[in-house]
Amino acid sequence: MSASAASAVITGSLSPSRAADFKTCPLLYRFRCIDRLPQAPSRVATRGTLVHAVLEKLFDLPAAQRTLAAARDMVPGAWQELLAEDADRARLFEQDVDGAQFAEWITSTEGLLANYFALEDPRRLEPEAREQLVECDTGGVRLRGYVDRIDVSPAGDIRVVDYKTGTTPREAFEGKALFQLKFYALVLWRTRGVVPRQLRLMYLSDTDTLTYAPDGDELARFERTLTALWAAIERAVRTRTFPPSPSRLCDWCDHQALCPAFGGTPPPFPEGVSLTTLPEDRPAAQDAGAVRPGSAAAVSPSPPP
Repeated sequence: MSASAASAVITGSLSPSRAADFKTCPLLYRFRCIDRLPQAPSRVATRGTLVHAVLEKLFDLPAAQRTLAAARDMVPGAWQELLAEDADRARLFEQDVDGAQFAEWITSTEGLLANYFALEDPRRLEPEAREQLVECDTGGVRLRGYVDRIDVSPAGDIRVVDYKTGTTPREAFEGKALFQLKFYALVLWRTRGVVPRQLRLMYLSDTDTLTYAPDGDELARFERTLTALWAAIERAVRTRTFPPSPSRLCDWCDHQALCPAFGGTPPPFPEGVSLTTLPEDRPAAQDAGAVRPGSAAAVSPSPPP
């Protein structure tokens, strides 16, 4: 880290999901981070969260017991824990009178777990960390996020692994898919002094993987990109300017009724807001329609003078 970055005043924090929000649509960033508009849970997002929870717990077992049957046995308990964390999730199936939709949903969850086992054998792995918070300061912003899994070889090589319950992106969109892992790789490089040897995305819907080997020069350029992105966020907050950026992703947005691109009017901009560093909640799945609630790079009311 450069001396200027080390001495910079930290004005806020940024996670991969919030960075992606601002890059995709500044107004979406505002709705999620400044206005804190509620988002109804979806079955797709919640299924992703459930799969992540089971895969995290799987490695609590002794290596020989990490089987598909064991993973399936964990599903009911993990689901009950998710309900305890957020009672709104129970509403996902409140119209499912005979339970058929829930049963199908559970079956699809178990199918994703089976696909995971087709990609790798967890009995042969001993991750260094799971759902690990990583963070570092650079260019006036704290970069922070949760890594699904960190593997370290006996030689010290680091592999960053992220589970996706969606499908593998087309080649033209691979760079966007790797944004999150480059973010984590940068933070690990800055905190450990070692560039991760491999970034690995595991797509469980179609049983495929995307791997990438970063280098220091590339991560340094990526760091400058994030610094510039944070400057743009700070400028948007100062000027209260968060324009919409219409795209096909609008079809999955919860806030169309408030978006000028769809004839809506955003709520009044909250008074007295300032960028502040907030802890990021435990992560949810990062697939289509899924975001990590309360994640970093949030804007909150300034304390009274």
